[in-house]
Amino acid sequence: MLKTHLENYIKGYISSNISANELSEITGHFSFLKLKKNEFLVKEGSICKHFCFIETGILQHAIMVEGVEKTTYLGLKNSATTALNSFKNKLPSRKNIKALSDCNLWVLSINDFKKLLEKNDTFKLFYYNLIENQILLIDDYRIDLLTLSPEERYLKLLENEPTLIKQVPLQYLSSFLGISLRHMSRIRKTSN
Repeated sequence: MLKTHLENYIKGYISSNISANELSEITGHFSFLKLKKNEFLVKEGSICKHFCFIETGILQHAIMVEGVEKTTYLGLKNSATTALNSFKNKLPSRKNIKALSDCNLWVLSINDFKKLLEKNDTFKLFYYNLIENQILLIDDYRIDLLTLSPEERYLKLLENEPTLIKQVPLQYLSSFLGISLRHMSRIRKTSN
């Protein structure tokens, strides 16, 4: 099975040229995993076994708050995700990661992940750049939650991720944006 999307994703985070051998050394540690819609990558309370690249599909990160599911993150195709604290530190996950659609994933075990971090400078650079990018996105998201109205958050999402609106059920989007489902329905009607 070809790993073209994974290879391009890794190359996108490396500013220097990466040789075919270096790239092959990294991608050779990834294995293919298919999740069907509603299957879990990890359940709350279990150890997350994979760092993954999403080739196709959408993974929902969610927590339960007073019996209500809250979406904390949506992992989209051509992105990487995991329950990082659980994965790296072998701690029970505080969240569920569930497939919202059928997903094709390239996954890395913790042993291979650590081996690559220790022995492969290119992977180390990739991971550093990936984490730095994620921190910047999280920072922007938190600022948006505090400074933008629900309508502005929805319009920003529509502008930055137009296909997301079509691919993700409304209840997950509203939860992710911190907007009640009723308010989200009204915003969506008035924006169309």
